[in-house]
Amino acid sequence: MKIIIAGAGEVGFHLAKLLSFESQDITLIDTDKESLAYADTHLDIRVLKGDATSIAVLKDARVSTSELVIAVTASETTNITVCALAKQLGAQRTIARISNTEFIDASVEVDFSGFGIDELISPEKLAAEEIQQLLDRSAFSDTYEFEGGALTMVGTTLSRTAPFVGKSVKEAAAIFPGLHFVPIAIQRFATQYTLIPRGDTLFKEGDQAYFITSREGVEELYKLTGKEKEEIKNVMILGGSKIGFKAARDLCSNKFNVKLIEKDKTKAFDLADDLPNALVINGDGRNVELLEEEDIGEMDAFISVTGNSETNIMSCLVAKSKNVKKAIALVENMDYFQLSHSIGIDTLINKKLLAANNIFRYIRKGEVVDLTKLNNMNAEILEFIVKPNSKVTDKIIRDLEFPRSAIIGGVIRNDEGLIALGDFEIREGDRVLVCCLPRSIKKVEKLFL
Repeated sequence: MKIIIAGAGEVGFHLAKLLSFESQDITLIDTDKESLAYADTHLDIRVLKGDATSIAVLKDARVSTSELVIAVTASETTNITVCALAKQLGAQRTIARISNTEFIDASVEVDFSGFGIDELISPEKLAAEEIQQLLDRSAFSDTYEFEGGALTMVGTTLSRTAPFVGKSVKEAAAIFPGLHFVPIAIQRFATQYTLIPRGDTLFKEGDQAYFITSREGVEELYKLTGKEKEEIKNVMILGGSKIGFKAARDLCSNKFNVKLIEKDKTKAFDLADDLPNALVINGDGRNVELLEEEDIGEMDAFISVTGNSETNIMSCLVAKSKNVKKAIALVENMDYFQLSHSIGIDTLINKKLLAANNIFRYIRKGEVVDLTKLNNMNAEILEFIVKPNSKVTDKIIRDLEFPRSAIIGGVIRNDEGLIALGDFEIREGDRVLVCCLPRSIKKVEKLFL
């Protein structure tokens, strides 16, 4: 697939890195020579120095034969312009990164495809939505909803008291029949090896386990993973960034009690005007005395979304030391993901990863309508729509030549989430969730073409 990426910043570089691993034909455009030099020496891609809004530069990037143009510069005006020009010059699909979420909210009233933009994405909006979902599923460290929650992916660390620790998947299924969830991926404690579970796979203490569950299965998972469903009501947010503002606004609208701490005085006053239902405090959130004065010990959740990853991690550790139930830190360094569980923070979120997940479904073959990558794990969940002539249509799951490094986690049929076991028959129009390791993605895609 020929892909042009405009913008070699954090999101653009991360996307180029992920896509280059998959042997895609990538051209990265930016005006910054240093950013391009780093990408050129570290990635197997073509780099092009210049303004992506220049028609000559886009032609040099062979935009007329490109299947996808992704504009992710720091300027939303630039991104919109790039996509509009690219579409006029022959690009098949375009995606623009924006910061003003009004554009997404008004997508019904304003036809952006008429401008040449097929998809708008906002990493800040995605991060705020991720925070909301994590608080709704407070006992879990990772969560993602498919089709409005018809099926949900949840990740959690298995404690010693979880009833199925020490048992195989098959034994657990026999002991707890009629359950509404299925395990799809496991990472052993203190390793980076991802397992796609089979019947003989053992659940072990400390496993980071991921499940696909229907609406009914969420409550069952709370019980069987040894987690307690904790009500989250009082939330403290550190950092009045775009993510902090969006998260605070969304939480206030859902009747959470929100305290937001912002270091910059002018910004704090502006936030107080824009967030009448939140308590905005001007102060340095790294000051433990300030946190204690603001009753951090009475908070149910602490969310740190300043522009500094280390500040976010350290402040979350302070919150956990004060017995806050849920701590969420925004980090930019992908390597920090490997530390999250070992240092005691519940969840790390990363804008680059969220944006990449959102964009990746346009790269996948077959009718992929949704996709998420599992945090700190070498696996993806793909949502396919079954076509009339797909190899899986009208087939029983156990009869499919499915790779061992992939598993069907569930099926959405007529807006209802179904847990699909070996005797389940897949039909045309079904939305099928598949969890797979990178080596099996091409085989899985062929089954749904």
